[in-house]
Amino acid sequence: MKVRPEQLPETLDRGLAPVYFIAGDEPFQLREAQDAVRAAARVQGYTEREVLDVVPGFDWGRLAEVGANLSLFGDRRVVELRMPSGKPGQDGGKAFAAYAERPAEDTVLLVTSGKLEARSRKSAWIKALDQVGVVVEVWPVEPGELPRWLAARMQAAGLQPTPDAVRLLAERNEGNLMAAVQEVEKLRLLVGEGQVDLETVRGAVADSARYDVFDLVSAALQGDARRVVRVLRGLEEEGVEPVLVLWALSRELRVVCQLREAGGRGDEVMRRHGVFGPRRGPLQQAARRASSARWQSLLARGARVDRTIKGAAPGRPWDELLQLSLAIAGADTVSARVSLE
Repeated sequence: MKVRPEQLPETLDRGLAPVYFIAGDEPFQLREAQDAVRAAARVQGYTEREVLDVVPGFDWGRLAEVGANLSLFGDRRVVELRMPSGKPGQDGGKAFAAYAERPAEDTVLLVTSGKLEARSRKSAWIKALDQVGVVVEVWPVEPGELPRWLAARMQAAGLQPTPDAVRLLAERNEGNLMAAVQEVEKLRLLVGEGQVDLETVRGAVADSARYDVFDLVSAALQGDARRVVRVLRGLEEEGVEPVLVLWALSRELRVVCQLREAGGRGDEVMRRHGVFGPRRGPLQQAARRASSARWQSLLARGARVDRTIKGAAPGRPWDELLQLSLAIAGADTVSARVSLE
């Protein structure tokens, strides 16, 4: 049975399955899902714990031994199998399928894995585990989804946040779910159960957002000037090298320029530049927003920013990067900066 991370607690309340497979690359949600299974198992008397780490050369016969061997003390047990990648290989796939046919008695098998690839999701071993147990895939919470995710967490904690309060909390904790959850807990302790407004969040919540250069690129391509300023400030405060920021912006500018010139051959341009998945949408959106001449001028502007970074032209690199990023977003640089200060 496949469930989303937020559905897992309700699933556990209905009883334990013999197998839980939890995969993904978002650390906080991955850890939270594992902890939920462990806690539910403890409540139901699964007191013994055994850990198997899948390392190079791992003997998959050890999984079969889990089913053959009784608990050391005759207690119910949780066997955790930690698999860093989502690729168990042929031997691992066969071992999972065999275990699913006859799960060990008085045992919960908790498998944690890195992100699954599309091929793995369709594999026989995943289907076997899905039939006998619970499969949970954890995905990063995208910036656009974070307010909804936080609002649900706050409501579950007995808080009644206003939309502005949720927005500010999301802005200050973007990319850092652990910090976001800690701030929700802090608000619950400060406010108790009740309404949380913008001023309460502003006074109580620290700015714990974490960004990378691709967050900036995405915001600029989608025309989100407010987020452009916020992310760029965060990158500067974190000590990111300006040349790395310019590289990311210039890379996407080159793709947008070629998309404008390609006409109906946009897919060919995307393939040539290795653009897949979520990266495609913002690029297509940006290409439709302005003319080819406009994008070519911004690419040339990037070359001038490069000279500033290298000290060959006057100016402050981070100011020039802000102006370029806002121009990519389609914002009037002066008014945008004033409104966001």
